[in-house]
Amino acid sequence: MTAATWDLLVGALLILMALSGTLLKTLPISAAALYMGLGFAVGPGGFDLLKLGIRADAALIETITEVAVLVSLFAVGLRLRIRLRLSSWVQPVLLASVGMVVTIMLMTLAGLALKLSLGAALLLAAILAPTDPVLASDVQVRHENDRDDLRFGLTAEGGLNDGAAFPFVMLALGLSDAHDLGTAGLRWLGLDVLWAIGGGLALGWTCGAAFTRLVLFLQTEKKQALGMESFLALGLIALTYGIALHAAVYGFLAVFVAGLSMRNVERQVESEAALASRSKARPQAKVDAVAQARTADDMTRDVLEFAKELEKFVELAAMLVIGCLLRVEMLTARNVLIAGVLIAVARPVAIYISTAKGSWTASQRRLGAWFGIRGVGSIYYLAYASTHGARPSEIGAIGEAVLVTVAVSVIVHGISATPLMNLYQAATQRRG
Repeated sequence: MTAATWDLLVGALLILMALSGTLLKTLPISAAALYMGLGFAVGPGGFDLLKLGIRADAALIETITEVAVLVSLFAVGLRLRIRLRLSSWVQPVLLASVGMVVTIMLMTLAGLALKLSLGAALLLAAILAPTDPVLASDVQVRHENDRDDLRFGLTAEGGLNDGAAFPFVMLALGLSDAHDLGTAGLRWLGLDVLWAIGGGLALGWTCGAAFTRLVLFLQTEKKQALGMESFLALGLIALTYGIALHAAVYGFLAVFVAGLSMRNVERQVESEAALASRSKARPQAKVDAVAQARTADDMTRDVLEFAKELEKFVELAAMLVIGCLLRVEMLTARNVLIAGVLIAVARPVAIYISTAKGSWTASQRRLGAWFGIRGVGSIYYLAYASTHGARPSEIGAIGEAVLVTVAVSVIVHGISATPLMNLYQAATQRRG
């Protein structure tokens, strides 16, 4: 395309993105589905203005989807303003661990039944296992004080399992001789599971807390009017992710926890201010505590608003890429069957097992079983596998199935999310 055509296309897309909130209220589709359709239209499946291939352009696709997932994970962490009690986090952790393992087992069996090798079947399952934080806004918490069990569980699940899927991707690469698993898999267990997950959690929490406390100190104690919260957000994301890559821990997990940690500091500062106001502390100490709480609230609110705006840009870019990768000839019986097994079998079974002893009601379990949205994260893992030694034959065998599954999920979940969640909300209010 010429530069003038690019200018026209980019300008039209940005205007469409700005207007999509109003336009889509009258249409039964999501913004993600609309962007994906536009990507398909400009790609080889449509007007052939932009050509992308999952193997030929794997590095570019990996970078675009990586940025999209990082921004969304950070925003998800900031949305979860809830005390870090074991009782609050048991269900999300079960969804992101037990639920993911069950999904991977079932999808691996499905891959083997379709004559894939063990490595390819496991890679397919690991790529499709995590739910997507980028596209799940309609089923996530609506605001930072939303305490709904279903919304909180689905939001936290999306934040946790994009990092939790990585060990299984590495295991699949190891089975294909593209990654060193060590003797009897001990290297994989020690480094790719225990170290990478534990280190990611610890690093994210430390970076988020230290960064937020430092900014609050500069603003309240040193009276530094820093401003430019957008740069603070980008800086924390990049800093945390960079350290994670150097430390060989999972950056997705670290960035999500960094956002969670920033929000936790804000909540702690507010609690400290409330205690100070009721204590016998000197008046100036009370004033300082309240001022710090107000500063923390303003900062996290501004950072979250910027992250939400940035999410819209990365969603647009990522869904255009996915649309460009789609081809009509990918709609084979095998690929549609894989999508159907994931959505209609693996996800419901995983949810019902992982919530068997939890606090979710029957209606929450039914909705949770349906809303297992797959999207940008799966495309990232597909591109990552392609650039990290997966056999081209395996990428070719599973790539089309992943793309079709993502496309089906974006369409069916996008159409159903708003009406089903509205019905759920109405039923919840009637009971309350």
